[in-house]
Amino acid sequence: MVESEAQGRLPGIAPISVVDIGSNSVRLVIYEGLSRMPSVLFNEKVLCGLGRGIANTGMLDQEGITRALAALRRFRTLSIQARATRMHVLATAAAREAANGPDFVAEAETILGHDIRVLSGAEEAHFSALGIISGFYDPDGIVGDLGGGSLELVDVADGEVGEGITLPIGGLRLSELANNSIREARKIARANVAMAELLEKGQGRTFYAVGGTWRNLAKLHMESINYPLHMTQGYDIAIGDAEPFLERVQQNGESKNKAMRAVSRNRRNLLPYGAVAMSEILRVMRPKKISFSALGVREGYLYSLLEPAGKTHDPLLTAADELAILRARSPEHSRELADWTGTAFRAFGIEETREDARYRRAACLLADISWRAHPDYRGSQALNLISNGTFAGITHAGRAYLALANYYRFEGLRGDWLSESLADIATPRYQKFAKLLGGLLRVSYLFSASMPGITPLLRFVSEDDDTIILKIPERLSDFAGERLDVRLQQLARLMDKSMRFSFEG
Repeated sequence: MVESEAQGRLPGIAPISVVDIGSNSVRLVIYEGLSRMPSVLFNEKVLCGLGRGIANTGMLDQEGITRALAALRRFRTLSIQARATRMHVLATAAAREAANGPDFVAEAETILGHDIRVLSGAEEAHFSALGIISGFYDPDGIVGDLGGGSLELVDVADGEVGEGITLPIGGLRLSELANNSIREARKIARANVAMAELLEKGQGRTFYAVGGTWRNLAKLHMESINYPLHMTQGYDIAIGDAEPFLERVQQNGESKNKAMRAVSRNRRNLLPYGAVAMSEILRVMRPKKISFSALGVREGYLYSLLEPAGKTHDPLLTAADELAILRARSPEHSRELADWTGTAFRAFGIEETREDARYRRAACLLADISWRAHPDYRGSQALNLISNGTFAGITHAGRAYLALANYYRFEGLRGDWLSESLADIATPRYQKFAKLLGGLLRVSYLFSASMPGITPLLRFVSEDDDTIILKIPERLSDFAGERLDVRLQQLARLMDKSMRFSFEG
């Protein structure tokens, strides 16, 4: 077979596939390769309902088995077609608990030609927690992974997985145990959640919500408040806002809301039960906020396969650097910008936290990924690519910072009309940083022409409290011009200082 000459893939890694056999859905995800922040090449889900009725019968649903096995045949073929070099198959609550689970697993293994790892409740909780560790910057709180059959709760802090518990109140099972009664579901959920003593240690921390039903709750909330980003990874809801919203969902008060169009039709019936489970967790835990995750067991399992050194890499900076390799005119220049802007911020008296510095570096690595667009649209393309990119290890305010900085880099420091809704997400601090960084990038590109070697030679020096000088080697004097002075003065106005450039031997 003739391989494509396409250059849009990272060198040195080969596709791998993960099949996730859950109580409600069976999913295939094919990743570009095993890396710190793997990109998804292909993703398909079939809502088979394997665990339907298991609470009453103790057996996997027969129709669900038929649908799941058909899906697995297709998944095996797709995995081969995508040139996946490895396949990992995970099964969760329904397969491990049902009396006919072993027979189903044996038949599925024959179809796939691979062993299936049936996860224990403890393993499921562990990999869910690793999914959060892999996708959030320094997470600290309780992870909750709501599947169709079970709910896993586990503590994460300091990059480590703590104690955990598995509860038999997945969305599908809870609805059946309660006989479709929300009142009864609350009683069942409350009795089970009371056994999770670890929740009491979560007060004032973050609750990380994992699983399809909870992600759809996040989508519904976003749509209901006209949120400008449609990205569930890292989407936060303060507990004071979450509680009345969850109560409305439980009472079916959102069912006729136009916002419901954001929710998959197949998930809508389980939303009230997902809301019940979350409400009971919040009642006991009292976190400061809920943070939703698109990453869970699958990503946590892949993270566990990395070498120890690979686990220490920053997921945001890794992904940004990879995009620079794939799309920038010079990735080396993008890395130079990351170092140079840090020096400039210090010269300007800007104090950054570790998280601030990460975001600035990532913005610089992404500063040239839209160069192939028409010049009139490079800013808007950068804004869309970055704000909607599949990044992890970043808050939504951080996304806005990265996107806005690169928007201003192309559109100018007054080009706010397209970015107003996104600016609302950024904190006032990040709004200021975004314009400052955009202004710095606009100065640098007048020297570099997007190529390496020049930017590190430029130095901002504070002459006094009110004046900053851009010092340029004498041999670069031909770079002088009106345009440079105009952009320096734009930067000066942002800093409320006087700025000029000078050449030094």
